[in-house]
Amino acid sequence: MKKQFIILLLAFGLYANANVQMPLLFDNGMVLQRDKPIPVWGWADAHEKVEIQFHGQTIRTKADKNGKWSVHMKPEIAGGPYTLSIKGKNTIVLTDVLVGEVWLCSGQSNMEFTVARAMDAKKEINDADFPMIRQFLVEKDVASTPQSNLKGGHWDVCNSNTVGDFTAVGYFFAKKLYAELKIPIGIINSSWGGTCVETWISREAFQNSGEFKDMIADMPNVDMDLLMASKMQSLKDKVQELQGASVDRINETSYKEPTFNDTGWPEMNAPELWENQQLSGLDGTVWMRKSVLLSPEDAQHGALLELAQIDDQDVTYINGIEVGTTDGYDVSRTYEIPAQVLKEGQNTIAIRITDRTGGGGIWGDPSNLKLTLKNSTVPLSGPWKFNVVDIKSSISPNTYPSLLFDAMINPLIPYAFQGVLWYQGESNVSRAEQYTKAFPLLINDWRKKWDQGDFPFYFVQLSSFDEFKGNSNSGSTWAELREAQTKTLEVAHTGMCVTTDIGNAKDIHPKNKQDVGLRLAAIALHNVYQKDVVFQGPTYKGMAVKDQHIILSFDTNGSGLMTPDKYGYLKGFEVAGPDRVFHYAKAYIKDDKVIVSCEAVLNPVAVRYGWADDAGEGNLYNKEKFPASPFRTDTWDLTTKGVKYTFDQ
Repeated sequence: MKKQFIILLLAFGLYANANVQMPLLFDNGMVLQRDKPIPVWGWADAHEKVEIQFHGQTIRTKADKNGKWSVHMKPEIAGGPYTLSIKGKNTIVLTDVLVGEVWLCSGQSNMEFTVARAMDAKKEINDADFPMIRQFLVEKDVASTPQSNLKGGHWDVCNSNTVGDFTAVGYFFAKKLYAELKIPIGIINSSWGGTCVETWISREAFQNSGEFKDMIADMPNVDMDLLMASKMQSLKDKVQELQGASVDRINETSYKEPTFNDTGWPEMNAPELWENQQLSGLDGTVWMRKSVLLSPEDAQHGALLELAQIDDQDVTYINGIEVGTTDGYDVSRTYEIPAQVLKEGQNTIAIRITDRTGGGGIWGDPSNLKLTLKNSTVPLSGPWKFNVVDIKSSISPNTYPSLLFDAMINPLIPYAFQGVLWYQGESNVSRAEQYTKAFPLLINDWRKKWDQGDFPFYFVQLSSFDEFKGNSNSGSTWAELREAQTKTLEVAHTGMCVTTDIGNAKDIHPKNKQDVGLRLAAIALHNVYQKDVVFQGPTYKGMAVKDQHIILSFDTNGSGLMTPDKYGYLKGFEVAGPDRVFHYAKAYIKDDKVIVSCEAVLNPVAVRYGWADDAGEGNLYNKEKFPASPFRTDTWDLTTKGVKYTFDQ
């Protein structure tokens, strides 16, 4: 009897020390979704009693045999701040809790892109005093099985000290919603630059997809620790073979010196991300060196060194003297060089580059990689010597499917929100045709997992970017991906923001995120919040051939077609005959139709608009100044036909 009593006492002691725990999403300053049942969940001891109190509601429940508990509070109208308390054997009290509209923001780098890097960033940051707007930033992580909690994350109240780290697209969307609705707005930012759509989709969705079930059947059971070690060793072996020397920092202090002999180093092209060259998959630290010859006159004066952009951080030296350092993957590098740093003859530029994730190295427009002297300019594009001194142990989120769904989406389920904002596709352009199945699969997968009905899913169509100079005749993977996005509008309760007119053909990360956020907000204001606003531009409806002209009809989605060109000339239109060769076309608006023709095409059969990697010249709008989406009237096979997603075996 005494022995049984001691055992019971010990068991009670262990039980009493167990703590109720909450997902990281539940924290001070959080925003809960209004007008919907509010899921609240967490963990405790098996069968432990838990009490939840919020704004006059009290719900009691009990953890299951695995320690998981969950409840749904009754819907609340917008308001706050309130207190949310969760009581088991311990008590958690969350303060400054608001109820309003919550939107999940996800995708790759253009969603990850922060306010601090956006157009007019300084002004936007100084003006950011919106305590009713808040962001939860999900810490980056990968996982091979669905996780129940995030690796990290926190809620921030919007002010000039915090807004710089907000997703710019999400923030400008939230700012417009707040201006119209005057209620709290929460954005959950779960994004990662350079990621493909397949890493954001659950394994279960692939298994139930005719397109992907064979692929996922070959997916191995992955131990992430072993995979990291294997990838690390494989990459290290590859780099050491490439550079003929070990990966270490033993001699790196000498790499900045002009006397260092780098003749044995391999070369790579700049500006071009090293991920697209010999260092595919590498995150870490790399030295890059280049020498230029200067005349006595050149050396007597100062100079301006421009290094385009560097992903992520650089420390730059000329002739062993540090001339500048910058951190930011899309920040232009411009360093003033004092005259005393330069010398007659050979001058050595040495850059220590640290890449934390995604693409690395010098990238951007070749014309922005140069040394400007008093009377001349020395181009610096072309081959640079390089040497890897450190490899960061990490797994690319694109290594296998579902890695980001498991780590950065599954832990958010079933948190209530109004809808999703999505900006992704750049990493899928080579598989644009398959994106017509992968992207709808993601949307339906998330809707099924959350079980909140067909919540709104609004996405950004790819902007203009002229990396490969694709067009109608040579093929344009970017145009094909835009078409895949347009086809996704067939999925219920979706909306697309067209951005080809506000991009930058030389920058994959255009800084005008204000208009992107405003255009997404227009879709939400019209569709979700029932505001009488125009929310999209003209969409192609049909065509007719008359003599040597093609007459295009549109849903104007506004009060009529227009072009900002002062002479009324439309640009971006092409026409082809039966030979399928496209020619630039004359085009103009008449009676809300577009008339297209080309003297070189006597028998026109097809028209394309904005069908190029760089679709920025297109200038067809409705009178509310929303741009038309790129389109084609033909159904001819495209360059990405049959290209399928694969992963490392």
